Amino acid sequence: MKKIIFSLFALAAFAQAETTVTMTGVHNCCKSCTNGIVKAGTSAGKDISVTAEGKTITITTKKKTDAKKAVEAIIAAGYFGKVEGEESASKSAAAAKPEAKITKATVTGVHLCCQKCANAAIAAVKNVSGISKHDIVSKAQSFTVEGEFTKAELAAALNAEGLAGTIN
Repeated sequence: MKKIIFSLFALAAFAQAETTVTMTGVHNCCKSCTNGIVKAGTSAGKDISVTAEGKTITITTKKKTDAKKAVEAIIAAGYFGKVEGEESASKSAAAAKPEAKITKATVTGVHLCCQKCANAAIAAVKNVSGISKHDIVSKAQSFTVEGEFTKAELAAALNAEGLAGTIN
């Protein structure tokens, strides 16, 4: 009888197992950022819990696929962070074929709710050699950068500041 009870407890614990994913280095400078991160992550599915404390985001859910969807939703909302246990495949792809330089790009989808967010984007742009001009302001839906640079350099600089966006 004791074996059966123990087996039932073990089965119940397994059935309720949770998946926890941690993102680090995410831009989160104010209450608006925190709310945006939580809203994006929890909108990816039901039974997803998201906490944002400083630059660390913790996603807890019952399904690993839901955790992945939450990460994707947070990135789509303009935030970026290193996901615990994931290796970056983009480094090997970038090394395989050099990317052509461009002279102008429009960046959309970066979270720019306040001046601190805009300052983080400005810092990212300043870290890309070859960019000579930008029009980044808080609350903007997009911004333009000019100079001579690659999309990969710009994306990497934004990611290093905990931000994500689409570069066209």
